[in-house]
Order: sequence, then structure tokens, then C-alpha cells
Amino acid sequence: MPASTAPSLFDDIPEAPKPAAAEPTPAPEPALKPRAAAPTQSVQPNVAGSYSASSIEVLEGLEPVRKRPGMYIGGTDERALHHLFAEVLDNAMDEAVAKHAKLITVDLDADGILSVRDDGRGIPVDPHPKHPGKSALEVVMTVLHSGGKFSGKAYETSGGLHGVGVSVVNALSDVLDVTVWRDGFEWKQSFSRGVPLGPIQQLQPSKKKGTLIRFHPDAEIFGVGAAFKPARLFRMARSKAYLFRGVEIKWTCSPERITDATPETATFHFPNGLADALSERIGELETVTPTFSGRVERKGEAGAVEWAVTWSPIGFGEADGFVQSYCNTVSTPDGGTHEAGFRAALVKGLKAYGELTSEKRAVQITAEDVTANAGALISVFIRNPEFQGQTKDRLSSPEGQRLVEALLRDPIDHWLTENPRQANTLLGFIIERAEDRLRRRKDKEVQRAQATRKLRLPGKLSDCSRQSANGTELFIVEGDSAGGSAKQARDRQTQAILPLRGKILNVASATADKLRQNIELSDLTLALGVTPGPRFDIDTLRYERIVIMTDADVDGAHIAALLITFFYRSMPEVIRQGRLFMALPPLYRISAGPLSEYARDDAHRDELIATVFKGKKTEIGRFKGLGEMMASQLKETTMDPKKRTLARVTVPGSEDDIEDLVERLMGKKADARFRFIQDNAQFAQADLDV
Repeated sequence: MPASTAPSLFDDIPEAPKPAAAEPTPAPEPALKPRAAAPTQSVQPNVAGSYSASSIEVLEGLEPVRKRPGMYIGGTDERALHHLFAEVLDNAMDEAVAKHAKLITVDLDADGILSVRDDGRGIPVDPHPKHPGKSALEVVMTVLHSGGKFSGKAYETSGGLHGVGVSVVNALSDVLDVTVWRDGFEWKQSFSRGVPLGPIQQLQPSKKKGTLIRFHPDAEIFGVGAAFKPARLFRMARSKAYLFRGVEIKWTCSPERITDATPETATFHFPNGLADALSERIGELETVTPTFSGRVERKGEAGAVEWAVTWSPIGFGEADGFVQSYCNTVSTPDGGTHEAGFRAALVKGLKAYGELTSEKRAVQITAEDVTANAGALISVFIRNPEFQGQTKDRLSSPEGQRLVEALLRDPIDHWLTENPRQANTLLGFIIERAEDRLRRRKDKEVQRAQATRKLRLPGKLSDCSRQSANGTELFIVEGDSAGGSAKQARDRQTQAILPLRGKILNVASATADKLRQNIELSDLTLALGVTPGPRFDIDTLRYERIVIMTDADVDGAHIAALLITFFYRSMPEVIRQGRLFMALPPLYRISAGPLSEYARDDAHRDELIATVFKGKKTEIGRFKGLGEMMASQLKETTMDPKKRTLARVTVPGSEDDIEDLVERLMGKKADARFRFIQDNAQFAQADLDV
């Protein structure tokens, strides 16, 4: 569903920064004792252009942050500057979400010093057991990857996962003071550019609780004149208050700092949470039903979901609909598993209501129909969330989908059955969206059929007879011999065959000219009916599935790897949408009298002999290739949808990791492949030993 480009209440919450580079943080190393020099040797000074031990620089403490701030806050621009506030505010919010704080105060004074205070438990001040001579407060403020959010004992859910937030703020501030109220006293410690200006001080007795952090951004990092923008801070604070209905945030700003209509004082407290946020965002916009909202907590363990959703017949601003999601009050602009659970719960709830009211058309509803004109906010709280990459833009925890779907089903069912008039209106609206989608699809099928009649197809292609792409498959096979068997084994209505001549071009190391001149790849793209590269359009793909069917040997695996590389580099959307598959032809045929079975590999062969053919005299035949298989055998084992097994090609992990792997294994640098083979030779040997 397209993201809304209309103004959002949450536009000014900086997401986790995108690193400027993927350099690892240098870790402090123990000092090494130099060896005694031989009598005839002399130590040369480190002159310009030389490279010796003295050239190796070890960054201590918070020096890496000051050296490479972009790795931690995404740069040194205005957005990065305000991310400092987000880090400190997130810590205060974590105390509120953990139900230890109710009030957060934000104050920007005349000198541009920003203060954030909460009435939570206060950062611990007792000596840290692993850092003699330092308090826990000093460790938190000066050591990267330290904090109370790793074990889950101090916080059941939190937005800070890596323990770098407040220490980064300290490193990039020329002034930072921390005041803590706990253990019956007031405590204070001051820092400058990440360095303590003295030990922690125990001040007067106090019954207060909480933490106050005052800091000023360092001009050496952000430039002379860089300062916080009151309007941006104001919106960020208000947005956080929406995300947790149990917190109150007070805002104060010195009049000397205000240059627009930002108020000097304000109090943010939204008892209805996301429902209040959605109401303010949509204003007087016409909606199909009143806003459906609520909050549900998981019984007996950490986990909660809050949501607000409504539907508009005219869309929201420049977009038809939007879904904005958050995990532990951290924005996830790229969605993730919690959004998938939200959509699934809505679809299942509406389908169940349609079945309850005998509305047969409800079975055709999909998530696309439900969210097409929806405006939704969803916030989840889970323990130890997993995000895709370092930027936290997308939640990848499987628990996210399970939690949201499980907790939302009952509220959705109750809302629909208790409000039949609204429910019938909404169901009818969603069904209209579904029927409109099906009409558009049918129109595309007609257009595709017309285009196919005019399309110049490669001579080696044995096309299927079905005009629509639905249910069709293109089998890319290795050689004319295998192509002949496949043509006899196929279902002519839905299965097309394209034989290739041996190994195709390696697109990862080929030039653009070679790609354009390659006949095999040209035939493949013609058969698919698409234009590879930036102009690729998945809607013009002539087949629903593309199946790579190569011999079950090393050469076949190499050809399959080349084809997968071609699709990944030239039309990755085919893989992202789950439309590229690998056939799994057998390597052996085992028979004993009338009994016969097929084995995928040596291990499967041995397993079948030990179980199915136990004690029987067997005859084992090894297929040298698909071309040697009779058409009936190929159909039975590899091409019949009722009996075969296909492996879907997916992209695990981050795009950067996959791109690095493709470049190492398929790129121009042979030494990278050699290192990979050396590093993984033990696994190949293990396979040979089996």
C-alpha cells in the first residue's frame, strides 16, 4: 500500500539514523610490550608515506563517536542534531513504558541548552562491578554498548537495544550534566565531549526520584551556530506523548529561542493515545465508519498492541491510504511483521463476519482491499525486538506478527458484531474495493492476451495455451535434450518450456555490451515479456511462476546459480515477490521388483534403501541428466504440481549482505571466490565424508 505523503503528526520523529558508512567501531586494544630490538637494528621514525606500528591508531572510549559521528547519528546536519534529543527522550519514554515514570519535562533555555527530566527510577549510581572506580552512571555515559536493556531484567520492552544512545549524546555535546535522584540523595556528574569533568558527587538528601540530563550540541561537530529548533522539538515531544497514553510531557522554551508560533509552555497528555493522533490527522475528513481503536496487553508476559484505524472513501491527502507503525515507541517506516499481523487480523475478522452474515462475496477479500483506503496507526511493545539492518526501519521479529494477530482478533470480532450497522457498511465498502481490483486484473489479462498475439517470441520457446498469466509456469531447462523431455511431460495449457544452450553469461562480471549481445538472455527476456533493469514492470510478466530446471549435478547447480544471479541483478522484483523457483529433479531411481522410488541425492538414496527397501535387493540407476529421463518420469517427479516439490528462491538477510555475497561469488574478483572456497572447504569435505 502506498505510504501517505500528507503531513503527519509523526514526521518529525527522527528514525534510527542511517549510517554513513559500514565501518565497524574500533575497539580498545590492550597495550603490547615491544620486543627488544636486535643489536644491529634501529627503529626508524614514522615519516610521511611510511607504514609502521606507529601508524596504527587506537581510538579509546568515545573517540570513535567523535571521529565518525555519521556512523551513530547519520551525519552532522540538522536532522542528526535533533536525533540527540530523540535518544535522550527515548530513555525517558522507556521508563514511562515500564510504568516507573509518569511525567517527562522538556526545557530549552536561553543558552540553547536542552534539558530532559523524568520521574522514573533514576540511573544507578552505585559502583559498577566490572569497572572499578567508576559508578554505573559514569559507565552508562562514557562506555558504548552499556545500559540496562540487554538482559530484559530492568526493562521488559524498550526502544534502545544497542546501549549507544546516551553515550553518543555525551560524546557529541560540549556540555552535559546528569542529575539523578535515587537512594535518598541527589547525585550529579558533569562531562564535556564525553570526558568526565570529575567524579560523581553526592549532594543533599532527597526523596525525589528520576533523572535530569542537560546538554548542548558541540560546535566542533555540528558547526558554529548550530542550534535546536524549538518547533521541531515541540512536535517531537508531542508525537511521543501520542505513542504512550500513560505519560504526560511538559514543554517549556525560553522566549529568546522562539522565532515562530511555537508556544513557550505546553502540556501533552493524550488519554486515548493513537486514537487522538488519528483524529487530529484526519480532521473533518469523511470516513466510512467511526475510528476503531484500542489497546490490549498480553496476559502473564510482556507484550501489548495499540491501534487506531478508519476508512475514507476519498483517501487521505495525496494517497489512498496509509499505515504508520511503531515498535517500543520507535518508528518503523518500512513496516514489518507487526504490520503483517495487523493486516491479517483485519482480513480474517472481516471474512469471518461475512461468513456470519452469509455475505458470500467476502471470501474474495485480501489485505490489499482492506488497507487500500485505510488510515491506520499501530504501536506494539515486545521484548527484544529484531529489526532489519541497523536503521530499525523495519521490524523482522516473527513474534510481531503472532502477537498483533492474536491480540487483535477478539477486539475486531467484538467490534463488528456489536456494531452491525457500521460493520455492514464497512464490509460492503471493502467488497467494492475487492471487486474493483478483480476488474482491473481482468482488464490486464485481456491486454496481455492482445499483446501476446503481437509479441515476437523466441523460436525455441514452447509456449502454453492459456492467455492469462494466472497459474502459468515457464520452465527454463538445460539444453535441447532436456527440453524435448520437458515438452512431452508438460501440461500444454499452463506450462511453457524454454531450453537454453549450456551455461548462460555471468551477468555479475559481464559488461553492458556483452549483456545486450547475449542471445540466450535476449531469448529469455523476450519469453518473459519484460524489459530488464530500471524499466522492469512486474505486471507485464507473462507467467505467474518461473521455474529453473537443471540437472541434479554440479554443472546444473552452476547454471542455476548463473540464472539466479541474472534475475537478482536484472529483475530482482521477481524474487522479492516470490515468483522464482527451483525444480528438484531426482538423481537416482531405486527399484526392487514392482517397487520403485526416486532419490534427490546420495543421503536420500541411503535413507530410502535403509527404510523403504530394507533387506531387499535393489537396482539403482543414476540419471546423468534430465534429457535421459523418460517424459513420464520427468512429469511424475519434477513437473506435475500434484507430486513435485519446488524450492522458492528468496533473499534472506539484508540487501547489503546479499549484494556482498553475489559480488564475492559471482563478481570479477577471483581472489574473493578463492577466499570463500578456502573458508568453506571444511563443509565440502564434510559432505564428501558422509
